Amino acid sequence: MAQRAVWLISREPGTPFCGTVRFSRRYPTVEKRAKVFNGASYVPIPEDGPFLKALLFELRLLDDDEDFIESRDSCSHINKTSVYGLLIGGGELWPVVAFLKNNMIYACVPLVEQTLSPHPPLISISGISQGFELLFGVQDFLSLSQKNDTELNTKLNQLPDLLLQACPFGTLLDANLQNSLDSINFASVTHSQKQPAWKVGTYKGKPQVSISITEKVKSMQYDKQDIADTWQVVGTVTCKCDLEGIMPNVTISLSLPTNGSPLQDILVHPCVTSLDSAILTSSSIDAMDDSAFSGPYKFPLTPPLESFNLCYYTSQVPVPPILGFYQMKEEEIQVKITVNLKLHESVKNNFEFCEAHIPFYNRGPITHVEYKVSFGQLEVFREKSSLVWIIGQKFPKSMEINLSGTVTFGAKSHEKQSFDEICIGGTAYLKLHFRILDYTLTGCYADQHSVQVFASGKPKISTHRKLISSDYYIWNSKAPAPVTYGSLLLSESLCLLSERGKVRNKIT
Repeated sequence: MAQRAVWLISREPGTPFCGTVRFSRRYPTVEKRAKVFNGASYVPIPEDGPFLKALLFELRLLDDDEDFIESRDSCSHINKTSVYGLLIGGGELWPVVAFLKNNMIYACVPLVEQTLSPHPPLISISGISQGFELLFGVQDFLSLSQKNDTELNTKLNQLPDLLLQACPFGTLLDANLQNSLDSINFASVTHSQKQPAWKVGTYKGKPQVSISITEKVKSMQYDKQDIADTWQVVGTVTCKCDLEGIMPNVTISLSLPTNGSPLQDILVHPCVTSLDSAILTSSSIDAMDDSAFSGPYKFPLTPPLESFNLCYYTSQVPVPPILGFYQMKEEEIQVKITVNLKLHESVKNNFEFCEAHIPFYNRGPITHVEYKVSFGQLEVFREKSSLVWIIGQKFPKSMEINLSGTVTFGAKSHEKQSFDEICIGGTAYLKLHFRILDYTLTGCYADQHSVQVFASGKPKISTHRKLISSDYYIWNSKAPAPVTYGSLLLSESLCLLSERGKVRNKIT
């Protein structure tokens, strides 16, 4: 007996969607069991948007729903059980338990431990009765002493923690959610009086909570049909909680927009007291599908005094933020370069800085540069044998910029020994350096209003986020084959050692 997913939907006639999903919870471990049990008849749990539309259609709650539809409205399909089948993505999601009470739709999808074609008798599915019991328990909890929308929002924010206690891994243990709330509050009161060994002191002062999300994007782009470009996003959430009391309890939530990329490979700090199973099971090794958990990601914790990294994560974003093309053609003591950079339309066009570095190791000093640039400015570092294209803080309206030119080099010094053929032919590259404030590539953000603090005083909550480039390379497309990332780092290190050796010889 288990539930695959639970929803609370407020009915809002007259609005574009006629309703809003106020709460949803999926159980990935139960979903994997459903896939095994249902076999060929398995239909995955959809995202909130398609589910909302299909459910309101089935319940005849859409504003423009006036036409007679045979599959839903004929006398042979009269529903007396509040158990429905929803047509989603070419399949039927069944059984869906749903009922409307006080303009709130309560819905869940029980696990059926057998094939769904043909539909087994409802009386043989124990998860249906458990689903009703769970939904009635949620209804009682929301309606108890509820006077206004503020109290309703407070109770909806408490639901994720309560379901961790009352319905762990989709299996109902206690339908009385008030009991779970009382036990959580009692535990926070009794345990807060004991000083843990790892916490050497307490904070005294103005309460405040600071949350910073930093995402680093790595990319290797080749512009070749036989070699796939690669990119990866790695995120770090850093927190500082200045709160009075021996053991203050905090719940920090990370959210994603509708089109955000799900977080994966999440590693949390030891101060996190409990964690949703969906967060633990989300891995980049598994193929992405519609059932991937997309938040909110809740982290109940007892914070240390110092600043700490709440969690690390990765994400499979669909495209890199800047698409690049780099071509270098060598002609004796000259090289001809062509660069094209295009900012993806979904990326925030407001940089703290953005630069493209083009190194020319293993060559003589730069003696002359002829170039044409469509945007920004080019700086020449002759001693370092490199060019720096300063793009600035914004791309133009076209989101595309170009650089072309010819670089002439002088005679190569005998002191400058070549440890590796770096930046020549197949190892020539362009490296991007940029930073965007108040933006993340996944869309991940920490909502100030969703941060719950169980401590004395009302804290000031501040949130920050930024995207930083890290090892963002665009390789010479004229090259026959790319180098490996490891050989690149080794070659750069050897070149730096060579430069340091030259300086040391001149000093001695």
